[in-house]
Amino acid sequence: MAFSTVLLDLDGTITNPYMGITNGVMYAYDHLGLEVPPRESLRSFIGPPLIVEFTRRGMPEEQAQEAVRLYREYYGETGLFENELIPGTVEFLTELKRRGKRVCLATSKPEKYARKIAEHFKIAPYFEFIGGTNMDGSRTKKAEVIEYVLKNCKVEDRQSVLMVGDREHDILGAKACKVSALGVLYGYGDRAELEDAGADWIVSTPAKITEKILGRE
Repeated sequence: MAFSTVLLDLDGTITNPYMGITNGVMYAYDHLGLEVPPRESLRSFIGPPLIVEFTRRGMPEEQAQEAVRLYREYYGETGLFENELIPGTVEFLTELKRRGKRVCLATSKPEKYARKIAEHFKIAPYFEFIGGTNMDGSRTKKAEVIEYVLKNCKVEDRQSVLMVGDREHDILGAKACKVSALGVLYGYGDRAELEDAGADWIVSTPAKITEKILGRE
């Protein structure tokens, strides 16, 4: 079917945030006086809420909260713009807009950062609504973000909604909210992760996202 409302993840789906996020994480470890992990080992920080990944790596709750604060100290000033658009993004956003699709951003990144990034890359006009997490630690689960976006956009027919993302959190969040989910392979999750999470479809390029949304596949 052709979908009328599209929710897009940000990191790994619209932008490649590798340098900014890993620099922020390394900054946090360094300022906590901990051994800084190799950059390549920090790819798992791209996608899930930061607090989840810091605690998964063994940090006690209080230390993980401080790590998030330190990360944001760096990211909010510098890391935010150590980022680049994924090739083909503007083209598929333009096509969706031309076809009259409702396009929204639904990201685990704090909403204030997501808005700044969208404005920086001049893609904000493509989105009807930009939704993300709160800086105070609330609305951090992907399902909560998706529900928040659907509520603000007054979406009633969930069968017409497609969530697009590159990590299991995007797929699981979509399933929890009873909307379809499409996984992309050019981000930071692999096929096994997306399949295990229950993705309805998996594609390899932004152009393939457009084809699926328009019902060409």
